[in-house]
Amino acid sequence: MDSKRLERSKDKKLKRKEVLEKKKVIEEIIKSASTVKDHLASFLAFSHYDRNGLSVYLESGFGDQLSSSIKKYIQNLLKVNMEGRYGSDWPLEEKVKRREMVAAEAQYIFVRESSNVVHDDNYLMEDGRMNCWTGDGDPLVGFMHYRFIVEEEIPVLYVYELQLESCARGKGLGKFLMQLIELIARKNQMGAVILTVQKANILAMNFYTSRLRYVISAISPSKVDPLIGSEKSYEILCKTFNNEAEDKLEETLYFKTDDIYFAFTFSQELGSQINAEAIQRTSNVHDHEVN
Repeated sequence: MDSKRLERSKDKKLKRKEVLEKKKVIEEIIKSASTVKDHLASFLAFSHYDRNGLSVYLESGFGDQLSSSIKKYIQNLLKVNMEGRYGSDWPLEEKVKRREMVAAEAQYIFVRESSNVVHDDNYLMEDGRMNCWTGDGDPLVGFMHYRFIVEEEIPVLYVYELQLESCARGKGLGKFLMQLIELIARKNQMGAVILTVQKANILAMNFYTSRLRYVISAISPSKVDPLIGSEKSYEILCKTFNNEAEDKLEETLYFKTDDIYFAFTFSQELGSQINAEAIQRTSNVHDHEVN
C-alpha cells in the first residue's frame, strides 16, 4: 500500500514538474517573439506590395512607441471602418480600442503608399483617404495590430486588427498581409494564428474561411456552448500549425468523449462557466476590414 502511494506521489511530482517546464518554455517563446525589434526584417520579400494598381511598403511599430500622428490615424480609420457596424455601442468600444492600441505588447505592421505614386485631385476626393492620414511622410493606407499570447497552453499570434482604407481593398493586400503574419507566427514558434470576426461582417468571414482556410476555433463561444454562443456577435477563427494546437484549438470538445459530451449537454452550470472563461479571454471583439 505504501509503495503504491509513494509511486502515485512520484507520478504527481513528475507531472507537476513537466507542466512547470512546459509553461516555462512557452513563456520563453512568447518573450522571445515579443522582444524582436522588427519582424519584417526576416521577410524582405514582403517589404513591398506592387500589384493590381496598388504600390505600398510596410514598416513595423510598437504600441508604446506610436507617434501622435499615427495614433490619430489609427483612431480615424477605426472610426471610418467600424463605427457603422457598432452603432450606439461604438463610443464604449472606441475607448477600449484606444487603450489596446498603445499597450506595450501591441505590435504593428503599417502600410504606406509609395512616394512615387501620383494621383490626381479627383482620386483623392473619391477615396476619402486623406481624411484619415494627416501626418507627415508617405500616407498610410492601413495597418495590422497583433500580439503574441497564450491560448489553451499554446503560444499563438493573435491578430487584433486588420484595417485597410477603401482605396487599398480588393487588390490582394489583405491576403498578402495574412500570409506575412502566418510566416511571422511560424518563424517565432507559434502554434496558431487566431483572430476574431464579427458574424455580421460576412465579407471578412468569407475572406478568412473560404480564401485563407481559417476555421471556427473550439474556444469560440459558438463551439463552447452553442446556446449561449448563438447570442454572441462574433466568432473566433484560427489556423493551426502543429498537432497539439490543432487538438486544443480546432477540435470541438463535444465529440472527444462521451463524458465530456454529456457534461456539456446536461450541465448548464458547467457550460456557462466554460463559456464565460472563453468570453472573458475575448471580451473585446477585434475587427477586420480587408475586402
